[in-house]
Amino acid sequence: MKAILSLSSVLLALKLCSGEWCYQSQLSCNHTCEGPSQWKINYTSCGGQKQSPINIITSKVKYDPKLTSFIFHGHEDAFNMSVENHGHSAHFTLPPSAHLSGGGLKGKYKAVQFHLHWGENGSQGSEHSVDGERYPMELHIVYIGEEYINLTKALQNSTGVAVLAFFFEVTALQNQKFERIIEALKKVRHENTTSKVENFKLSDIIPQVNSQKYYRYSGSLTTPSCEEAVLWTVFQQTIGISKMQMESMDKLLLFGTDKPMAGIFRPVQNLNERVVYTSVPAHSLCVLPNLLTLILCLFCVLGQHKCFH
Repeated sequence: MKAILSLSSVLLALKLCSGEWCYQSQLSCNHTCEGPSQWKINYTSCGGQKQSPINIITSKVKYDPKLTSFIFHGHEDAFNMSVENHGHSAHFTLPPSAHLSGGGLKGKYKAVQFHLHWGENGSQGSEHSVDGERYPMELHIVYIGEEYINLTKALQNSTGVAVLAFFFEVTALQNQKFERIIEALKKVRHENTTSKVENFKLSDIIPQVNSQKYYRYSGSLTTPSCEEAVLWTVFQQTIGISKMQMESMDKLLLFGTDKPMAGIFRPVQNLNERVVYTSVPAHSLCVLPNLLTLILCLFCVLGQHKCFH
């Protein structure tokens, strides 16, 4: 009887674990779960046509004059927030008093949470890439339309969620303000553990962005269940972080299996029929080449003029 009960327990455990999603970095002989290529098996939206992240090809982006500057509200106000290890990442809860408008968005969007995606030992770990280049880490700040009571409700609308994405780039100087985030993550090493961060300002981690320079496209959540209800804004300006800080990220947290949390990013998805828009006019991207062309043309004209005399 005990043997039968033990076998039943094992079968039940296998059944419960069979639908567990994970990142590619979690796959091993001892931990069988569904990696990114299999997410669509149990989460049909993950196999959709508007999935995120993507590779942004700058030569193919289209200028949209409606992509104006963002207006940030409450991002410089101090507040207390909680952070929790969810087993695949850590989420920092944000107050709805922090909200934004403008930026081509229809109406106001209130903040919900922010989280980070990184690689292993400071290597490439961003989810989005630009012209095939990936960065060591990417910050996602999640907002929902002000009319929704929670993220679940917002995901039922194709434009219910807005996410701001910022790339991190290794610099010589340490990012002192980001140290508070690192210290907070150290306190939630294990899954389901929580901690508090007091007197925090969103402006402490967001750079003094040139809010005109960004890319925009329609996409999805980058984790199951991958709902296609996200307006993505990927900023061109990066956030600086030291090499030591970056290399410490994958040593701070543990997955639910107690394996070091590293490589927490989804591979880029097909763009399909979508268009990526930019807030920057084409002429401002090509000022230098056009100037060089003009100079060369002047030389040619002057040269011909001398020949005729």
